[in-house]
Amino acid sequence: MAAAKKEDYYELLGVARTATEDDLKKAYRKKAVQFHPDKNPGNKEAEEMFKKVSEAYEVLKDTEKRAAYDRYGHAAFQQAGAGPRGGGHGGGFHDPFDIFREVFGQQGGGGGGGIFEEFFGGGNGGGQGRGSDLRYDLEIALEEAARGVEKEISFRRLGACKHCGGTGAEPGSKRTSCPTCRGAGQVTTSRGFFHVRQVCPTCHGAGQRFERVCAKCTGEGRVNENAKINVRVPPGVDTGSKLRSSGNGEMGVMGGEAGDLYIVVHVKEHEVFERQGDDLFCEIPIKFTLATLGGSIQVPTLQGKATLKIPPATQSGTTFRLKGRGMPHLRGSAHGDQLIRVHVEVPATLTAEQRKKLEDFALACGDADEPVARSFFEKAKKFF
Repeated sequence: MAAAKKEDYYELLGVARTATEDDLKKAYRKKAVQFHPDKNPGNKEAEEMFKKVSEAYEVLKDTEKRAAYDRYGHAAFQQAGAGPRGGGHGGGFHDPFDIFREVFGQQGGGGGGGIFEEFFGGGNGGGQGRGSDLRYDLEIALEEAARGVEKEISFRRLGACKHCGGTGAEPGSKRTSCPTCRGAGQVTTSRGFFHVRQVCPTCHGAGQRFERVCAKCTGEGRVNENAKINVRVPPGVDTGSKLRSSGNGEMGVMGGEAGDLYIVVHVKEHEVFERQGDDLFCEIPIKFTLATLGGSIQVPTLQGKATLKIPPATQSGTTFRLKGRGMPHLRGSAHGDQLIRVHVEVPATLTAEQRKKLEDFALACGDADEPVARSFFEKAKKFF
């Protein structure tokens, strides 16, 4: 009976033969998550696909192996009866979990967070697991973002149990070695040729048990609590800026290291200014007479009022720049600018005297005969 035909490695990963190294890695990430045994318990087809995509990536990520495969196909790895697992070209094929850890940035049997922690329960090499990081969304005014501000924030988290001091043991209780992991803090399970290490579910990585668990936290070493901390927001932050408060996340199980608190800043919209990077933009209406004759006006800035000179014959839509009146740079002492666009207001109502004088002005300027500027007609001739 003829052997089953092996599937094309590029088709298994769903990429073109011209795929870059980054394309291959992204494709493998997606497939590995989709078919991972822990995501598909008891599904032999998914487990087999996980092996296949891992084998495909192992070959294609290696420049020499990929070149050989592109030239000879699967035959490149069948010398002397050896397939990709046997070292027929450039070394043997490793445990698919080794490749999985490599792609997802993990080493050994867990730890470090990310997708590997999601599958295998995290852990830090035999000690108590680190607590989760938390996020807090903080809204501040534009003025506060400009000068910096200190805010007190309140939030809920899992903090250390005060009754047991975070150990999870009733005070005075004796320690014994965990019977499940025998003090290692980790257990190993097998799925066929897969060997998976994960944090011990009994002692949560501590390697020890107590004669009596804490009555307040039921042995976890942490309880829900209301927390308050002061956060210093530096000048120049913008929406999306992240601040980290180390150790103010959730406490780890049974005295494990606390996670961090990440404060995500949101700057409220301002009624006058629009932020554009470190520059501030605003529109200001000016009188027709000021635009025509010129003069100066007081304009608002985040630092107070400033004087803006308006030259004669200023047109509506002209933009002026006030150097250094914008937002401070988040890193450094420099400031952005403030951009001011003027809008010439047309009087909505006129007295009889004002109307007569304006008509006389129009006659003196010849506006009655040519109400539209001659320069516009010169440009528009080609349309007529």
